[in-house]
This record gives sequence, C-alpha cells and structure tokens, in this order.
Amino acid sequence: MFTSLTPEIIRLLLVFAATVALHFIVRHFLQHARQASTRTSNIWDDSLVEAAINPLPVLIWLTGISFALHLVHLQTGEQLLEFIAPARNIGVILCVAWFLLKLIRELANNVVLSRTNTGDEIDRTTVDGLSKVSRIVVIVVAALTGMQTLGFSISGVLAFGGMGGVAVGFAAKDLLANFFGGLMIHLDRPFNVGEVIRSPEKQIEGKVEHIGWRQTRIRATNMALIYVPNAIFTSIVLENPSRMSHRRIKEVIGLRYDDLEKMRAIVEEVSTMLTNHPAVDPADDTDQAVFVAFNEFADSSINFVFQALIKTTKLRQFHAAKQEILLKVSDIIARHGAEIAFPTRTLLLHQHQTPA
Repeated sequence: MFTSLTPEIIRLLLVFAATVALHFIVRHFLQHARQASTRTSNIWDDSLVEAAINPLPVLIWLTGISFALHLVHLQTGEQLLEFIAPARNIGVILCVAWFLLKLIRELANNVVLSRTNTGDEIDRTTVDGLSKVSRIVVIVVAALTGMQTLGFSISGVLAFGGMGGVAVGFAAKDLLANFFGGLMIHLDRPFNVGEVIRSPEKQIEGKVEHIGWRQTRIRATNMALIYVPNAIFTSIVLENPSRMSHRRIKEVIGLRYDDLEKMRAIVEEVSTMLTNHPAVDPADDTDQAVFVAFNEFADSSINFVFQALIKTTKLRQFHAAKQEILLKVSDIIARHGAEIAFPTRTLLLHQHQTPA
C-alpha cells in the first residue's frame, strides 16, 4: 500500500503527522503547566499559560498547513500558492498579537485577584489604564507590522495617517475629546474606581463603577446609573470625598437673651468637651483646631458657634459622633440652667382711651 505512494505524498503525510503530534504534545504540556501554575503564588506563570492555551495550537497548525502548501507549490508551481508566505506571516502576527492581548488581560485580572485575596490595597484605575494602553500599543504595532509584511510603506502609511488624522479629528472631535479625557483620568487619577465623587455645578454625585475611554459610569446615591462623557471632567470642578482626611462638624447654637451671663461658662465647657472628645482631632493648626466662641446677637437669640474635625471619614460613624456631641452640648446648656432659644416676637399693645 505504501509502495504506491509518491515521495511528494509521503512528505505531505509526514508534515501532517508531525503537526498532529506537535499539537497533542503542546496541548498535554499546557494542561500540565496549568495544573502546576495553580499551585504557585506567581501570577506570571498562570498568565503565560492561560494566554498561550489557544494561540499556540493555532500557530502550530498554521505553520504545518503553510509548510504543506509550500511543498505543494514546489511540486505543482501553482501561482495562487505564491501567496502562502505572506498569508503565513500575517497569521503569525495575528497569533502573536492574540497571545499578547490575552496575556495583558490575564495579568490585569490576576493582579487584582491576588491583591484582593491577600487583602492588599489595589488601584483598579491604574491597572485598567495600563491594560488599555498596552492593548492599544499591541494592536497598533501588529497593524503596522502586518502592513509592512504586505509590502506597504510604513512611512507612507504614517504620512497618510497624519493627513487623515486631521479630517478624522474634525469629524470625531467629541469622541477624541472623550478619549483624551479618559487618558487624563488615568494619568492624573483625580478619582479611582470605588470612590465617591461629586460636582455641584453638574449635579453629579455617586460612586465610580467603571472608567472607560469614552465615558465613566457612576452609581448615584439613589442607585441610578449615570454615564458621564470623559471630556466633561476636564472642564469642571470635582470633589472627591473619598480622599478627605477628616469630616468637619460646624454648628451655630442660639440661647435666650436671658442666658447672656451664662454664655461664657457654657462656651468654655463646650470647648473643653470637644478638646477631650475621643472622636475629635485636636489639631494644632489654628485654622483646623477646635473652635468655640460667642458669635452673634441675633433677632431672637444670642448665638455661639463651634467647629471641630472628626477623625473618621465614614459617613455613618461621623453622624454617630456628631449626634453624641450635640447631645453633650445640650446637656451642658441644661446643666447651666440655660435654654436653647427659638424664634419669638414681643407685641406691645397700647389701649386707646376715649375722652370722658
């Protein structure tokens, strides 16, 4: 049976057999490597194996098929098979780009997962930004390499891209503005995923869920989802409460005019209470220190103001500390026999007497 086969057919069968054998060997090796990588804490081996699990077998079959077609071309001289070499090169470029894109994605996911499992802090914005920039670089390099393989002049392509970029810039200026706005967010990092931001002028407030290249997704306080174009963040004033070091309590308390003589003692005791309170930061800075003072002769009350910095930034803990402080201020006022004023008005009535 085999004696009737020509040498050309035998060579093709050998190429096919070698390709199949190499495919199964690589598959078997990758499966064992995947199992071994799960037993280590290194994220690189996991990422490399997962990134190569599909592109590498495809590359093996691409190489085997292209080599077999090359042999057929040598035997038959078919002109159509002359395109096998550039097609193979394009396929190799695509497989390498596929591998690198998967490697970048796997590395980003493994970095986040590893830091989460160990309880370490992770900057998701930086990881996402580096991942996106790396993918763009891989795609651009792969496209330029593919064009050069097909015989295009890279300098001519870049020059055409420069002229075309002007036209595209005018046609898609909003899209480009959002792209560069997203780039500035990743570089300047005014906020990260998971932080709460607000902009009073645009009525934007909520928790950042995702930062894309075109828009940022924010979960509002009423649980509605807000999609904000990134270009807006380059022209608005933005507050980031998640990065505050303290929360400030500032209140104005009004007493009756009858309690004017008790004001000094009340103010001094409130100041002492705030300075010694465990939730209050007794800052040395004059502008940030505990401050209590008789403030104003108002229409219906005499007012004193107090302010202090609460150590916690958590809203629930802040309101609990504020409630405790206000109740203690109320106790101090009551202990001195004073009362908190409320708006009052005195009417003087004159009785008109008719002459006898």
